[in-house]
Amino acid sequence: MATERKDRSSFLRTAAFLHLVVSVTRTEGLRFGLVVAREEDIDVVWVPGSFEIGIVAEKVGKSGKYHAILCIGAVIRVDTTHYDAVANSAASGVLSAGLKSGVPCIFGVLTCDDMEQALNRTGGKSGNKGAEGALTAIEMASLFEHHLK
Repeated sequence: MATERKDRSSFLRTAAFLHLVVSVTRTEGLRFGLVVAREEDIDVVWVPGSFEIGIVAEKVGKSGKYHAILCIGAVIRVDTTHYDAVANSAASGVLSAGLKSGVPCIFGVLTCDDMEQALNRTGGKSGNKGAEGALTAIEMASLFEHHLK
Protein backbone atom coordinates (compact mmCIF):
# COMPACT_ATOMS: atom_id res chain seq x y z
CA MET A 1 0.00 0.00 0.00
CA ALA A 2 1.17 3.50 -0.62
CA THR A 3 2.27 6.00 1.94
CA GLU A 4 0.99 9.55 2.15
CA ARG A 5 3.31 12.24 0.87
CA LYS A 6 4.12 14.93 3.42
CA ASP A 7 5.89 17.14 0.90
CA ARG A 8 3.55 18.45 -1.79
CA SER A 9 4.67 18.50 -5.39
CA SER A 10 4.45 21.63 -7.46
CA PHE A 11 3.04 19.45 -10.25
CA LEU A 12 -0.54 20.44 -9.52
CA ARG A 13 0.23 24.12 -9.06
CA THR A 14 -0.09 24.57 -12.77
CA ALA A 15 -2.34 27.24 -14.20
CA ALA A 16 -4.81 24.63 -15.49
CA PHE A 17 -5.26 23.01 -12.09
CA LEU A 18 -5.54 26.34 -10.31
CA HIS A 19 -8.16 27.39 -12.83
CA LEU A 20 -10.17 24.26 -12.06
CA VAL A 21 -9.98 24.79 -8.31
CA VAL A 22 -10.87 28.47 -8.49
CA SER A 23 -13.73 27.93 -10.94
CA VAL A 24 -15.63 25.49 -8.71
CA THR A 25 -17.38 26.68 -5.59
CA ARG A 26 -17.80 25.02 -2.21
CA THR A 27 -14.62 22.94 -2.22
CA GLU A 28 -13.21 24.41 0.98
CA GLY A 29 -12.37 21.73 3.51
CA LEU A 30 -12.47 18.86 0.99
CA ARG A 31 -9.51 16.51 0.51
CA PHE A 32 -8.75 14.50 -2.62
CA GLY A 33 -6.90 11.28 -3.44
CA LEU A 34 -5.39 10.32 -6.76
CA VAL A 35 -4.77 6.76 -7.90
CA VAL A 36 -2.35 6.71 -10.82
CA ALA A 37 -1.29 3.89 -13.19
CA ARG A 38 2.44 4.23 -14.28
CA GLU A 39 -0.04 16.33 -5.26
CA GLU A 40 -1.67 20.93 -1.68
CA ASP A 41 -4.51 18.50 -0.69
CA ILE A 42 -3.78 15.62 -3.02
CA ASP A 43 -2.01 12.37 -2.29
CA VAL A 44 -0.71 10.20 -5.12
CA VAL A 45 -0.78 6.41 -4.94
CA TRP A 46 1.12 4.53 -7.66
CA VAL A 47 -0.06 1.14 -8.89
CA PRO A 48 1.64 -1.27 -11.32
CA GLY A 49 -1.00 -0.93 -14.04
CA SER A 50 -4.57 0.00 -14.87
CA PHE A 51 -5.86 -3.43 -13.83
CA GLU A 52 -4.83 -2.75 -10.21
CA ILE A 53 -6.45 0.70 -9.94
CA GLY A 54 -9.82 -0.55 -8.66
CA ILE A 55 -8.65 -2.47 -5.60
CA VAL A 56 -6.34 0.35 -4.53
CA ALA A 57 -9.04 2.98 -5.12
CA GLU A 58 -11.40 0.99 -2.89
CA LYS A 59 -8.82 0.78 -0.09
CA VAL A 60 -8.02 4.51 -0.38
CA GLY A 61 -11.73 5.35 -0.40
CA LYS A 62 -12.40 3.28 2.70
CA SER A 63 -9.61 5.09 4.57
CA GLY A 64 -12.02 7.96 5.24
CA LYS A 65 -9.38 10.56 4.33
CA TYR A 66 -10.73 11.62 0.93
CA HIS A 67 -13.80 13.20 -0.60
CA ALA A 68 -13.09 11.93 -4.13
CA ILE A 69 -10.62 9.70 -5.89
CA LEU A 70 -9.43 10.26 -9.45
CA CYS A 71 -8.31 7.04 -11.10
CA ILE A 72 -6.11 7.70 -14.11
CA GLY A 73 -4.13 5.46 -16.39
CA ALA A 74 -4.05 4.17 -19.94
CA VAL A 75 -4.74 0.90 -21.69
CA ILE A 76 -3.29 0.94 -25.19
CA ARG A 77 -4.38 -1.70 -27.66
CA VAL A 78 -1.43 -1.83 -30.11
CA ASP A 79 -0.77 -5.59 -30.37
CA THR A 80 -2.08 -6.49 -26.93
CA THR A 81 -4.38 -9.50 -26.91
CA HIS A 82 -5.72 -8.80 -23.43
CA TYR A 83 -6.72 -5.14 -24.12
CA ASP A 84 -10.47 -5.69 -23.69
CA ALA A 85 -10.04 -7.68 -20.48
CA VAL A 86 -7.81 -5.03 -18.89
CA ALA A 87 -9.97 -2.10 -20.05
CA ASN A 88 -13.19 -3.76 -18.81
CA SER A 89 -11.60 -4.79 -15.51
CA ALA A 90 -10.30 -1.26 -14.91
CA ALA A 91 -13.75 0.24 -15.52
CA SER A 92 -15.50 -2.36 -13.35
CA GLY A 93 -12.91 -1.96 -10.61
CA VAL A 94 -13.31 1.82 -10.42
CA LEU A 95 -17.11 1.54 -10.36
CA SER A 96 -16.95 -1.13 -7.67
CA ALA A 97 -14.50 0.95 -5.61
CA GLY A 98 -16.90 3.88 -5.55
CA LEU A 99 -19.88 1.73 -4.65
CA LYS A 100 -18.07 -0.19 -1.91
CA SER A 101 -16.27 2.80 -0.37
CA GLY A 102 -19.06 5.36 -0.68
CA VAL A 103 -16.53 7.82 -2.11
CA PRO A 104 -16.83 9.05 -5.70
CA CYS A 105 -14.20 7.23 -7.76
CA ILE A 106 -13.75 8.91 -11.12
CA PHE A 107 -12.84 6.77 -14.11
CA GLY A 108 -10.03 8.51 -15.97
CA VAL A 109 -8.43 5.52 -17.61
CA LEU A 110 -7.81 6.14 -21.29
CA THR A 111 -8.59 3.29 -23.63
CA CYS A 112 -6.69 3.95 -26.84
CA ASP A 113 -5.74 2.17 -30.02
CA ASP A 114 -2.19 3.58 -30.04
CA MET A 115 0.20 5.95 -28.28
CA GLU A 116 -0.65 8.85 -30.61
CA GLN A 117 -4.30 8.66 -29.59
CA ALA A 118 -3.31 8.55 -25.91
CA LEU A 119 -1.12 11.64 -26.28
CA ASN A 120 -3.92 13.47 -28.08
CA ARG A 121 -6.22 12.81 -25.11
CA THR A 122 -3.68 14.06 -22.56
CA GLY A 123 -3.44 17.62 -23.77
CA GLY A 124 -3.20 17.20 -27.51
CA LYS A 125 -5.84 17.53 -30.22
CA SER A 126 -8.55 15.82 -28.18
CA GLY A 127 -8.27 17.91 -25.03
CA ASN A 128 -7.02 16.85 -21.63
CA LYS A 129 -8.97 13.96 -20.17
CA GLY A 130 -6.99 14.16 -16.90
CA ALA A 131 -8.11 17.75 -16.35
CA GLU A 132 -11.69 16.75 -17.16
CA GLY A 133 -11.45 13.95 -14.61
CA ALA A 134 -10.07 16.34 -11.97
CA LEU A 135 -12.99 18.70 -12.52
CA THR A 136 -15.42 15.78 -12.26
CA ALA A 137 -13.78 14.70 -8.97
CA ILE A 138 -14.16 18.21 -7.55
CA GLU A 139 -17.79 18.44 -8.67
CA MET A 140 -18.66 15.02 -7.25
CA ALA A 141 -16.92 15.74 -3.93
CA SER A 142 -18.87 18.99 -3.64
CA LEU A 143 -22.13 17.25 -4.53
CA PHE A 144 -21.59 14.50 -1.95
CA GLU A 145 -20.41 16.91 0.76
CA HIS A 146 -22.98 19.68 0.34
CA HIS A 147 -26.08 18.10 -1.18
CA LEU A 148 -26.18 14.37 -0.46
CA LYS A 149 -25.41 14.18 3.25
